[in-house]
Parts: sequence; C-alpha cells; structure tokens
Amino acid sequence: MTAAVIDGKAFAATLRARVGELARAFEQKAGRKAGLAVVLVGEDPASQVYVRSKGKSTLEAGMASFEHKLPADTAEADLLALVEQLNADAAVDGILVQLPLPPHIDEQKVIAAIAPDKDVDGFHVINAGRLAVGQPGYVPCTPLGCLMLLKDKLGDLSGLDAVVIGRSNIVGKPMAQLLLAESCTVTIAHSRTKDLSSVVRRADIVVAAVGRPEMVKADWIKPGATVIDVGINRVPAAEEGKTRLVGDVDYHGVAEVAGAITPVPGGVGPMTIAVLLRNALVAAYRHEGIELAADAI
Repeated sequence: MTAAVIDGKAFAATLRARVGELARAFEQKAGRKAGLAVVLVGEDPASQVYVRSKGKSTLEAGMASFEHKLPADTAEADLLALVEQLNADAAVDGILVQLPLPPHIDEQKVIAAIAPDKDVDGFHVINAGRLAVGQPGYVPCTPLGCLMLLKDKLGDLSGLDAVVIGRSNIVGKPMAQLLLAESCTVTIAHSRTKDLSSVVRRADIVVAAVGRPEMVKADWIKPGATVIDVGINRVPAAEEGKTRLVGDVDYHGVAEVAGAITPVPGGVGPMTIAVLLRNALVAAYRHEGIELAADAI
C-alpha cells in the first residue's frame, strides 16, 4: 500500500480563494474591509517570516492588515495597552499577538487581554471553554485546518478511532475537542503514555503534534489509517551544513502503510494562515451582524 498524499497546499489555496470572495462581499455590505491586526514583539527570525507572510496573505485576500512591530524591550504594560487599543478599534476584527514573546512578558496575561470575540487565534480561555462545551467561538488555526483536511478526505468521521499525539493548548487539546465534536472516539497520547506505539496502532486517524522529528514509525500505524503530521522540525541534511524539514512522522516508512498522509512541508503548514484569514473574516461578519452561512467557509 502507498498512501494517498493529502495536499494541504492545494486545499489552503481553495480556502483562501473562498475567503477572498467573501471578503469582497463583506466590504460591499459593511462599507469597510475586514481587518486583522498582527503584533510582533522583538526580532525572532521565524516570527518575522510568519508576520510578513500573514500580512501579505491578508492583503491578497482583500482584507485590511494592521501590523504593529515593537522592540524586544517593550514593557509588558505597553503591550497590554496596545491590545486594549486594538480591542476598542472598530476597524479591527481580529487580533493576533505573535508568539513566543520575550521572557519578561507573561504570554498568558497578554492572551487573556485580547477580547474573546477578536481572538482569531482561539487561545483565550473563553474560546477554549466555548470549544469544550460546543458553543460558537474561535478555534486555534492549526487543529481546525487539520479537521478540514480530514473531513475533505474521509467525509463523515463519526465512530472512527482517533489518537492525538501531543497535549498542547495550541494543537493537541483543541484537536481532541474537534474530533470529539465529530463523534470520534478520541485518545490524547503524550510523553508519559505507556506503550505508545500500541495505543497509536489501533487508530483510524493519527494526528502527530509532539515536536519530535520522525518519531512515529511505520509499525505504529494501522494499515489504511489516515495520518496528519503537524510537526515541523529542522534536521541536518545529507549535504554538509544544510538542513531539511521533516515532520513528527517517518513519512517514507509510514506512507507504505497508511491510507492517506500529509507531507512536510506542504501538508498542514499552509492551512494555518488560510484558517487564520477564515477566522478573521468570520469575526468581521459577526461584528457587523451580517449573516454568514455555517457552511460558507
């Protein structure tokens, strides 16, 4: 068996095109563009790349982009004051504070300061609670993107056995909640799970989000299972001084056993920004009280 490749890049392009269509419709109805504010503190190279990409993608989708770049020594109080300013700004529908923040700033305090209805990253405790009890809110972008890929590939997920490897607030926990809402039987596995390979081997769906390069091996996977690899790890390449990107899954080995698998890169990664744009647009429609069909985006 050779697994079908789940093309996240293609799916994300389709989603972004749909966001663009609905963003234009929003502008016609509301008389303004949907707005996304991104705050970057410091000069972390990876964060700078992400912020540039998010800003470019926001503009390409026909939305307004508000970028705030602050020096690394910005006081926590000043960052919180900016967040309050953005909360009160009617032109801003979504707020994203790029993580990680410098060590002297309390990330949880900053996340808690973002208005829950502008928290398009879905990290606020109120949005986590809404997800847990099945109320409308904002879901972290990466797990929601994973769910979209799964439903596109498998259709109805009801009754399937799913294992999520990783228990982070950003991916593992919300991923499990989303799968529960789809009526899957869900196990969250982690570093202290006994006989992890046996736990994973029973799953119809495996979501690997543990941050360990190529940890999930072929003999962990039930034949025909669908494997979603969230990991992005940089490891040494064969050529001296070079590196390459790999996931948390041993792609080449697992692809010989699984029914379908996301590659790294080109799988889950492109979905994250596409879903961020989707969340920001949904927020805009909600803020203006304009109806948006549940299946529109």
